[in-house]
Amino acid sequence: MPTTRTPAEAEPRTFSQALRERSWPLHDVANGAEFINALMEGRISRAGYAALVTQHLFVYEALESVAAGMRDDPIAGPFVTDELTRVPSLRRDLAFLLGSADAVDDLEPLPATRRYADRIRETAQWPGGFIAHHYTRYLGDLSGGLAVGTIVSRTYGFQLGGEGVLFYHFAQIPKPRPFKDAYRARLDAARWNPDERERVIDEVVLAYGLNTEIFLALGAVHPATPAAG
Repeated sequence: MPTTRTPAEAEPRTFSQALRERSWPLHDVANGAEFINALMEGRISRAGYAALVTQHLFVYEALESVAAGMRDDPIAGPFVTDELTRVPSLRRDLAFLLGSADAVDDLEPLPATRRYADRIRETAQWPGGFIAHHYTRYLGDLSGGLAVGTIVSRTYGFQLGGEGVLFYHFAQIPKPRPFKDAYRARLDAARWNPDERERVIDEVVLAYGLNTEIFLALGAVHPATPAAG
């Protein structure tokens, strides 16, 4: 007599599904940070928003510098694409927000941001670790990040997709969903043994934790304004 299997047993999880399930609670913690909630409610000053963009710049400079060295890697190379590059957009956003391109070169990261960027650079010799940070940042940008860009544009009176919010606009990816589906397929196809897959998941969890520390630090420096009413 054949064994009856539940739907979950009949359809084993892919690696990308396991990765999403294991990291989702940390994703919720990051997005639930007071600074982010206040930003989405329009209760963070323009200076506070500029500080967030500044931290993004240092994180993405680290990520994209490591990406440059990963282009020819057999595992990480397929994930590296110019369509995702964010540093030029971040620098233009900051030049707009600060009033000059020269001011961007004088910026310094928060200690929490420096820790995050340093950790990313430590993955330069570890393709799986690099992919963990790549996944955490860019797939988030192509998901909830697009909604953040719309809200921020409305809050500060920026043109949607224009200066100040260029970071959230992916001109070369007009349809994020097919791009994300293809990205997850590459994750599933990566030739990692079970131990390496666990290491990658652990690194994604670490990335979310480091990102949350930045939000907490920003909230301490740029507290929310009182809610209207």
